[in-house]
Amino acid sequence: MARARSVLIVGGGSAGNTLAILLANSGVSVDLVESRPDWGVLGSGILLHGNALRVLRDAGVWPQVRDAGFAFDSIGILAPDGTVVAEQPDLHSGGSDLPSTLGILRPALQQILIDAVRASGTRVRLGCTVEKLDDQGEGAEAVFSDGTASSYDLVVGCDGIYSTTRESIGVTDRPEPTGMGVWRTLVPRPAELVRTDLAYGGPCHIAGYSPMSDDLAYALLVVDWHERDEADPADYAERMCAESATYGGLWPTIRAHITDPAAVHYTAFHRLLVEGPWHRGRIALAGDAVHVCPPTLAQGVAMSLEDAAVVAELLSSRDVWDDALLTEYRDRRMPRVQTVVDGSMQLAQWLREGNRQAAPALIARILTALIERP
Repeated sequence: MARARSVLIVGGGSAGNTLAILLANSGVSVDLVESRPDWGVLGSGILLHGNALRVLRDAGVWPQVRDAGFAFDSIGILAPDGTVVAEQPDLHSGGSDLPSTLGILRPALQQILIDAVRASGTRVRLGCTVEKLDDQGEGAEAVFSDGTASSYDLVVGCDGIYSTTRESIGVTDRPEPTGMGVWRTLVPRPAELVRTDLAYGGPCHIAGYSPMSDDLAYALLVVDWHERDEADPADYAERMCAESATYGGLWPTIRAHITDPAAVHYTAFHRLLVEGPWHRGRIALAGDAVHVCPPTLAQGVAMSLEDAAVVAELLSSRDVWDDALLTEYRDRRMPRVQTVVDGSMQLAQWLREGNRQAAPALIARILTALIERP
C-alpha cells in the first residue's frame, strides 16, 4: 500500500482548520500546529456570505454553523437617524440552497471547526511553533519549538496577517494600514433585528448592527484611525458610546448595553496582497498570510476558506505535488482574490471621500462574480 501523503498546516484559524478537515477527509495525513495553547480566537462576530458557507458545507460543518448562527437574505440601508432608506436583497453567492448571509460569533465558528478537526484524525499540537523550515525539493522539514523535527510532503502556512511562515520563506510583502478602523462589540439582540442594517454617513463612515445568534447581535462603527490605537482600553466602552451618540434606529437600545470596556474591540484595517508566488518549493501560503483587506465586502474569511478549498481539491486530485501544482493554485486564486481586495479598498476610499452612490453597484457586481465556484 502506498504511503499516505503528509501535510503540515501552520496555524489553527479558519483557513488552517478548514484545510485540515478537507485534507484529512480525503485521506491525507495531516499535522496542525497552533501557537495558542487554548486554540481560541478573539473578536466579536463575523458575517459569512454564501460562498463562505459553501466551503463550510463541503467541509461537513454546515449544519452546526447553521444552528449556531443567524441567517438572513437582505440588508437594510439606513439614514443616520435610523430611517430605512432601502431594503436590498442579498445575492446568494453560494447558490440558492444556502442563505445569502449568516452572522455567527467568531468563537462559535472556531469551536465548530476545532471539533471537526479533532474528528478528522488530524494530529494537533497546541502551544507549539515552527522554529525552522527547510525545503528539501521533494518535501520540507519542520523544526518545532519543543526541539522535535518532522518531514512532510508539503507545508502550508495559514498563520495569519503577521505570518512567520511567509517571512521564513523570503516573501517580503507586509500588511499596510489603510487609515481606517472599526469599533466592535456584542450586545443582546433586539427582537426586531433580523438582518444587517447599515447607516452610511454621520460622524462615522458606517454605523451598523447584525444578528449573530438568537440571543446576540454585533454592533460596529467604521471610523478614521487617527491616533485611536493609543487610546486607553479602559475607555473603549465610553468611546464607542460617544462615537455612536447621534445615531438612531436601534442604537439607543444598543448603547445601553455598551458598558464593559473589555467587551469592546478596536482594530485597524489593513491591506495585503502577495502578487508574486505564494510558495517556495514545498512550502506554500494561504489565507491572511497572502491576502487581507478591509471588511467592507465582508469577504475576508470567505477568501481564506476558498483558498483552503482550492488547495485541498488540487492536492487530493493530483498524483504529483510539484511546483506546477502550487503555481496553479496561486494563478487560480489570484484574479478572484484581487477583485475582492481591490473592491474592498475602493469601497473604503469612497467611504472616506463621502461618495456612497456607486457602492451598491460595485458590491452587487463582485458578489455576482463569486457565485461561480473558485
